Amino acid sequence: MNTYSTYRQPVIARGGMVATSQPLAAQAGLFILREGGNAVDAAIATAAALTVVEPTSNGIGSDLFALVWADGKVQGLNASGRSPALLSPDQLPDGKMPTHGWLPVTVPGAVRGWADLHAKFGKLPFGILLAPAIHYARHGYPLSPVLAENWQRGIQAHRRREGAEFAEWLATFAPAGFGARPGEMWASENHARTLERIAASGGRDFYEGEIAAQIDAASQAQGGWLRGDDLAAHQSEWVTPIHTEYRGHLVHEIPPNGQGIAALIALGLLNGMDLPDHRDDERGLHLQIEAMKLAFADAQRYVADPQHVNVPTEKLLDPAYFAARRALIGERALEPEAGDPNSHGTVFLVAADADGMMVSLIQSNYMGFGSGVVVPGRGIALQNRGHNFSVEEGHPNVLAPGKRPYHTIIPGFLTRTDGTPVGPFGVMGGFMQPQGHLQVVLNTVRYGMNPQQALDAPRWQWLQGKTVEVEHELGGPLARALQARGHDIRVQLNPNAFGRGQIIWRDPKTGVLTGGSESRTDGQVAAF
Repeated sequence: MNTYSTYRQPVIARGGMVATSQPLAAQAGLFILREGGNAVDAAIATAAALTVVEPTSNGIGSDLFALVWADGKVQGLNASGRSPALLSPDQLPDGKMPTHGWLPVTVPGAVRGWADLHAKFGKLPFGILLAPAIHYARHGYPLSPVLAENWQRGIQAHRRREGAEFAEWLATFAPAGFGARPGEMWASENHARTLERIAASGGRDFYEGEIAAQIDAASQAQGGWLRGDDLAAHQSEWVTPIHTEYRGHLVHEIPPNGQGIAALIALGLLNGMDLPDHRDDERGLHLQIEAMKLAFADAQRYVADPQHVNVPTEKLLDPAYFAARRALIGERALEPEAGDPNSHGTVFLVAADADGMMVSLIQSNYMGFGSGVVVPGRGIALQNRGHNFSVEEGHPNVLAPGKRPYHTIIPGFLTRTDGTPVGPFGVMGGFMQPQGHLQVVLNTVRYGMNPQQALDAPRWQWLQGKTVEVEHELGGPLARALQARGHDIRVQLNPNAFGRGQIIWRDPKTGVLTGGSESRTDGQVAAF
């Protein structure tokens, strides 16, 4: 039973569906589906369009992860980039990793991710998929309301930064006379020309050609560590997704270096507990928060690049380990600590076609516009994912040359334990993401909500220690009840703090698609 029947209704269709946080990008994906493309084609077109129509959260200089349902199974792609070969902790000022500038810039993996997804699953020519993005970059588009609000916030932040490396960002995203107001037009010819070279070369020019050379030149001229050799050496990695069971369903995530394992650990703990029948029960919310805290403690202790260190993924997902950690959860809030298994800027999209292929794809620059570095003449805003490296000596996630950092962006996919697919889902937003995955899965599987209800329901977010933020809509009585259990409850009025999600579920008998899109942003479900 739930109390959210008066919220927006889901979109239901059969021919194909795309859901994401910006309506123009969703329409780009729908256009590709109508042109005969499959779900992967639509996802690539949507992802490319998002670099133009939502640059506040992602760009050509982003990373990407994807889960694809095809050939009767979930398949994973890790298209995250590595740190420059020349960068080591010795280069960090005061031994700290800054949030902006060239130091936190890692190799962008999104473009290679688009190309690899297309090579394995694509149906239409690669160049056609980028046509909508190129159109919007060259001819411009009007800013939607939430996009404009986030853009204004980014302009205010970047105008406070000093250094030659930030000048191109202001010229690109805050040109003279541009106020980032709702309905105001923005275009970038540099972005359009870069996308055209990517389209013509199948992505290769970004890593080996003229674009790569320009990235290298900008980095050297401005004191950065990224080089053409780093770009040329970059490869995506096809991975076997990890999963855990919850009430007759399997929740699938990309394995580390992503933090999806945190959602799986929390669900594994809750799978052995009797949650109340009503979603808005203070004891149920308390148990969810405690499980999430323990899961995050483990993820932040152990998640790193498995090509550099041994990440105990299987042991962290072992039922015996779940049982030991579950025993720590009581009726009062605890201070979380990692166990011993040996004893917030991102865009997300989902796509589905009439033949049953489904995609969960996420790409991000991190911290809004990313590093603040834009490659001159190219419109490429580079990510700052390197900020998530640890600087603690001996930590699994410590900065090292050619290493992938702990990554916050995670796509999700839900199946039944008999192997039939339910569909792709996700909630973007930094460290909110595993918490959003947990809440969306519980809303769906335990509390019977449809996709739109599962997204609209009020959310909570654990921050640190015993501190938990809740949305105002959760209500005073519930907040006070959680406080009585020892939680430090803070009401957060900014909806952006609680992530932005998308869902598509598929009926296995009829093929009917039911989609939901985040009510906290400009999102849309586009379908036919």
